[in-house]
Amino acid sequence: MSNTYDFPAGRDEQRVERRALLASLAPFQRASARTSSAQLAATGIAYVATLAGMYAVLQISVWLTLALALPAAGLMVRLFIIQHDCGHGSYFRTPRANEIVGSLCSMATFTPYANWRRQHANHHAVWNNLDRRNSGADIYSTCFTLDEYRNLPVRKRWLYRIARHPIVSQIILPPLVFLFLYRMPFDTPKTWRKERWSVHMTNAGLAAIFAGLVVLFGWKTVLLVHLPIVALASIAGVWLFSVQHRFETAEWVREPQWTSLRAALNGSSYLRLPRILQWFSGNIGFHHIHHLAPRVPNYRLEACHAVLVAQSVPVQTLTLGKALHAPSYALWDEAGGRMVRFPR
Repeated sequence: MSNTYDFPAGRDEQRVERRALLASLAPFQRASARTSSAQLAATGIAYVATLAGMYAVLQISVWLTLALALPAAGLMVRLFIIQHDCGHGSYFRTPRANEIVGSLCSMATFTPYANWRRQHANHHAVWNNLDRRNSGADIYSTCFTLDEYRNLPVRKRWLYRIARHPIVSQIILPPLVFLFLYRMPFDTPKTWRKERWSVHMTNAGLAAIFAGLVVLFGWKTVLLVHLPIVALASIAGVWLFSVQHRFETAEWVREPQWTSLRAALNGSSYLRLPRILQWFSGNIGFHHIHHLAPRVPNYRLEACHAVLVAQSVPVQTLTLGKALHAPSYALWDEAGGRMVRFPR
């Protein structure tokens, strides 16, 4: 059963409440170099080994290669979570180590590390704030209110509706984002020089890697191996991200009512996944914890969740079944205080 957190009335009282919760999570907000290194090595080796297996079995059967694309995509998602932790400075204790590992992971995830890191920090700053939702956020981090949607001209209403249809937003767009949109600093301000440079450096690294693979194996083989992985991983990753922020009981508020505590516990969810999917997704299903305490590394999120449960802190819980239906909730009904589907 999904629950909303019963907040104190004032923002100052909520800050006190947040500090108390963070104090209880403090022991988990320090990275373990041994655990991080072991997780990185195991995930990286497994990913490379699966890739090698895909190249090997392609000579036997395309279907065997496509079957191996499933675990390979899961491992790519797991590498993205490691990159994500590096972006928050939570995976290693030193900024230098986080930057090196995050940049290396970007070669597997097709995601320019420094540019994505700064854009993602903006997501944490504006999530579920109706008055700041359009400050550089993507379509998965924002939504129209029901009244705003109804006031759109008919043509714009249909365009908005088509772009957010689950087939478009969850299946067609994600591979295009990772393969093409991330190759350009299209929404990156010119003053963000380091971030724009990271896009170009990532492109150069990917070009060198794939040029070498094409020389060794041929372009058709490289395409048959890597394209299914990127497509499946991007679809799974975008789905994980979007359903933990936009679901039926997710809450949006105006700036005067917005606090980071409220955004974490009422605006993001705990996605309860089967163990194998929890492993591949790097525990990111404990997303309420991540928004509450971004410095907690992924391998300690579950322990933090247990602390909140022990304190009887209600969280927005999504089962896998509810999460599969979550993308259809695309509008915020400000009068009713709930997410709704598009009206007929």
